[in-house]
Amino acid sequence: MTALGGQVALVTGARRGIGRELALALADAGPRTVIGVREPSEAPDGLEAIDLDLRDLGSIRAAIDQLRPTILVNNAGIGTNHDALEATEEEWDEILDVNLKGLFFACQAAGRHMVERGYGRIVNIGSQAGHVGIRRNAAYCASKGGVELLTKVLALEWGPSGVTVNMVALGFMRTAANAEQLDRPEFVEEVIARVPVARAGTPGDVTAAVVFLVSPAASFVNGTSILVDGGWTAQ
Repeated sequence: MTALGGQVALVTGARRGIGRELALALADAGPRTVIGVREPSEAPDGLEAIDLDLRDLGSIRAAIDQLRPTILVNNAGIGTNHDALEATEEEWDEILDVNLKGLFFACQAAGRHMVERGYGRIVNIGSQAGHVGIRRNAAYCASKGGVELLTKVLALEWGPSGVTVNMVALGFMRTAANAEQLDRPEFVEEVIARVPVARAGTPGDVTAAVVFLVSPAASFVNGTSILVDGGWTAQ
């Protein structure tokens, strides 16, 4: 049994892409790993799933009260890409509801059990957009900036009870969904050329940081954000 054996990990938004890789990596590290998704029947092979809709507080609380996870990875998120002048109220509400409001109430529901237990690990998947402004991403940046400070507040409040709360802030990542975009020469010239390591990130770059943060090796890491962005925000 590994150091994480006997624990229960819940990963939101893990049906595909980086979330799926996160769930698989956590499962390999030892804990029983469950993904929280709106369509559990579509769970990838080898992963257990539970119905969880971050836009529905009742759904969040029911799923977390059932699982009582010792590890929570908040991966679910949505975004848009257009000028701020084109943003609508409906779009703003949807992005903030999923990326910030839903994430908070998932933390709160899991935090109740973790504080009572005297142990827990929460990792919020954020973005470099929570550290620097990115054009045409007003609502997304606002939501991820909120997650950044929310992570710190929860770390302050729950740290004394044995619960650490941290964030992994992602840069441009290569997934099956965006590989075509990342291979366009104009995109490489405009975006990837600004990344000091001169490439997009991979799911493995993310999973390594998350598994570290939930492991005993990170027991003194709390309220921080690990930027997995190739150095984008260093300039």
